[in-house]
Amino acid sequence: MSIARFNHMELTLPPGGLDARAEISEFYRDLFGWESMDVYIVKQNALLLRTDPETSQFILLTEMENHIRSPGYDHLGLLYPTRAEVDEKLEIAKKWRDRDPRVQIKEYEDLVTGDVTTHAFYVKHLLPIWLDVQCQEHAGDSAPRRGWSFG
Repeated sequence: MSIARFNHMELTLPPGGLDARAEISEFYRDLFGWESMDVYIVKQNALLLRTDPETSQFILLTEMENHIRSPGYDHLGLLYPTRAEVDEKLEIAKKWRDRDPRVQIKEYEDLVTGDVTTHAFYVKHLLPIWLDVQCQEHAGDSAPRRGWSFG
């Protein structure tokens, strides 16, 4: 049986939310290396953030009167292979926050669950949800054996 993988997520911003498209593009390019492009869809000029140029993974940003409101901890998790990469992303996010108070960061203590230690922080900038940037360190042979392969 096939297992689905992440393809895309559409997030709706309030009308005028995409007026900051240049700032959104710059932040997510600098922090995660995401590419951005304008796309005409649903009768508007939307913004597509491509998370991986070698796959079809992307976040599509559109504007709608009835847009997403996420005052809680709703988030999209981004998994990195190492603690060092997560720490590097955190430092970039902090530098952004120093010059742009709209950048929000939540830092967390490591979460140890059995043989797995999750090292993470949350970041949010001009999007209606948080991004959970994390790595999972597995003790001994407890690492999962399954991985994605792209053909």
